[in-house]
Amino acid sequence: MPFRTKETLEAWLAEFAELGYPVSDRLRVMAQDGTDGHDTGLIGLDLLNAGTVTYLQPEPIGSTRWAVTFEAREQEVKLDAGRALELSTELAMVSALCTFLQTKSAAFIANRTTASQLPQP
Repeated sequence: MPFRTKETLEAWLAEFAELGYPVSDRLRVMAQDGTDGHDTGLIGLDLLNAGTVTYLQPEPIGSTRWAVTFEAREQEVKLDAGRALELSTELAMVSALCTFLQTKSAAFIANRTTASQLPQP
């Protein structure tokens, strides 16, 4: 799916940042090839104060629906109130980004379908 290319996802992250969301330099499009070398769409984030590997991707693969994955940790995390607030702010941004990516993906597919249904000259 073309909406999962590195270039498209980077443009969408830039557009998301232009909406005023606090996008961190820790947020990045990651290379991940699926079957036959197709882009799967993978955005990684190192969460502040959590030390947890976190990524967003279409779920299931090939879908326009996006999900956030938090990988398992080996050690517990203890945060004071201030750091917990920082983490909650970052998680709110991740949630908004997930919704944004899902909306952009669905619109991309809808526009592509509409264009393919137009009469050809």
